[in-house]
Amino acid sequence: MTNRPLALICKGLIALITVAASSFAAAQMTPVGNWHSFDEKTGELKSLIVITESGGALSGRIEQLLRKNADQKKLCTECTDDRKDKPVLGMEIIRGAKKVDGKDVWEGGKILDPENGKDYTLKLTPIEDGKKLEVRGSVLFIGRTQTWVRVQ
Repeated sequence: MTNRPLALICKGLIALITVAASSFAAAQMTPVGNWHSFDEKTGELKSLIVITESGGALSGRIEQLLRKNADQKKLCTECTDDRKDKPVLGMEIIRGAKKVDGKDVWEGGKILDPENGKDYTLKLTPIEDGKKLEVRGSVLFIGRTQTWVRVQ
């Protein structure tokens, strides 16, 4: 008596699990999700940002202020647009980034720094199999890049 059908079923299950796992990994090569940002000077955990997609465009909101002693009622007094004097907590800081054809890069949107009220041209690049996100804000050729970490 042979267990040939059982062996074929096991091989099929292994193949299915492998495909599902690789599909999950590929799905993570997107900025959509929950991210921790960090203070560039101190390395301290700063905030939880949730990035969503609607109609092919990304938006991102500050869902939690995580710094020790963070002012949970802080307003964006430096903002000059519709976010002026609005709470930083819950604020949309990413607007309008879209995926570049054929690349795991999102551009064409803006990112707001609520500490100075300025909008910057945005580039988002998932790295390390989507576990981290390079967030580049720039004006002309001058800018800075932060690395955010995905929250599982």
